[in-house]
Amino acid sequence: MAEKVNISFGTSGWRAVIADEFTFENVCLVSRAIAGYLKSKNKKPKVMVGYDTRFLSDIFAVRCSEALLAAGVEVLLSERDVPTPVIAYQVQNRGLDGAVNFTASHNPPEYNGIKFSPAYGGPAPSEVTRDIEARIKKLQSGRTASVKSNGEKVRKFDPAPEYLKRIGEIIDLRKIKKAGLRVGVDCIYGTSRGYLDGIMTPLCQRIEVFHDYLNPLFGGHPPEPSREYLTELTSLVKREKFDLGLACDGDADRFGIVDAGGKFLNPNEVFSLVFYYLLKTRGKTAAKVARSVATTHMIDAIAEKEGMTVLETPVGFKYIGEALDKGDCLIGGEESGGLSIQNHVPEKDGILACLLMAEMAAEEKRPLSRVLTQLYKTYGYFYSDRINLHMPIAKREALLRELKGMQEARRFCGITVSKTDFRDGFKFVFSQNHWIMLRPSGTEPLVRCYFEAGSKAGLGRLKDCLKAFLRKKAKLEIDF
Repeated sequence: MAEKVNISFGTSGWRAVIADEFTFENVCLVSRAIAGYLKSKNKKPKVMVGYDTRFLSDIFAVRCSEALLAAGVEVLLSERDVPTPVIAYQVQNRGLDGAVNFTASHNPPEYNGIKFSPAYGGPAPSEVTRDIEARIKKLQSGRTASVKSNGEKVRKFDPAPEYLKRIGEIIDLRKIKKAGLRVGVDCIYGTSRGYLDGIMTPLCQRIEVFHDYLNPLFGGHPPEPSREYLTELTSLVKREKFDLGLACDGDADRFGIVDAGGKFLNPNEVFSLVFYYLLKTRGKTAAKVARSVATTHMIDAIAEKEGMTVLETPVGFKYIGEALDKGDCLIGGEESGGLSIQNHVPEKDGILACLLMAEMAAEEKRPLSRVLTQLYKTYGYFYSDRINLHMPIAKREALLRELKGMQEARRFCGITVSKTDFRDGFKFVFSQNHWIMLRPSGTEPLVRCYFEAGSKAGLGRLKDCLKAFLRKKAKLEIDF
């Protein structure tokens, strides 16, 4: 019987430390629970199993496939590590009942995870993950019979060609090629290698590719395309006067963008730029745009001027994916570096985001930061930032208890509050482009702090105010 650990699905699947809770025994347990859910919906379900470049991900995927087969689920196993958006596309393209993906996304190298996507192709909604969690508990209690292999072999396939064909239909590759861009690409030892660099190489006048090989330690840091970890790419773009630097995280569902001159564009800025660019080049083909509660309000400012409705969701792309799946949403995105668009997968696609930025650079023929400046002048100024606070569990719980009692607060950090939003975290809104939000992470042991202000100086003042609040209420000496 599997070790009785608490297996729960956060905003993006179940994640745990390899060889601690993330073991072969627990992987088989979760796989059996997923099989039970699938067979409750279809007597003969068919799924795809994929995996990223983490330690043992390929072996975990095989074990999962064998468990699914033994339970009567037909399996298509990717022949190599595969981006999360490619899996999502194949679920839709092949009419599958779902997919199981072994990835911990941008988490540190010691983590792995299982992400389940149902038949619509996006992240599993909460009701689905609750069903799977209940089945796991029954299995742990020994109240269900075990399954044995029926000797059937796992079928492997290459999911790349069909996805790449679809990308060629969405992105104007000829426009990129005609522009003669000079581009750097950082694959961060992840699944984007052969996809993002493979697409861009024949389109660029010059291209340099970093870290396009397997390294389960990801160079000694999390495979996250953040400013902190893209120093090589930033230096290249600045030194060689490249037009753009592109990067994806470990499973290629998140993006990292470095503009000409070595300026890192944060995800809020990229989301705003892509939203503007889609309206400019594709038109207003839908009436709505979706963003998470922690994402820039610049999206609201653009939508208001364009006569569009903003769907504000809880944190987690599963909520945005559901909005995109309905078909009346032009774009959906979140500040953590994920976005997708209408008529594409209801899942984060870092490859798509990078290619849209390349197409935009080709169209605009100027640094994208200049386009962003134009947007500020048109729609208002929105400067945002996010800081992750690692703190002792006791102090974290004390802080969260303090915040829970502030739903009706008229002032926070010494600033008058116009409204609070406690649906997912603790958000204090002072004005449209002036707010603070704190939220415990659903996948890591930390509290995320989000800030937005109408000026860089205002952003600094918000941080100072929050530092004072944390010092007073949680006895935390924080420097950020």
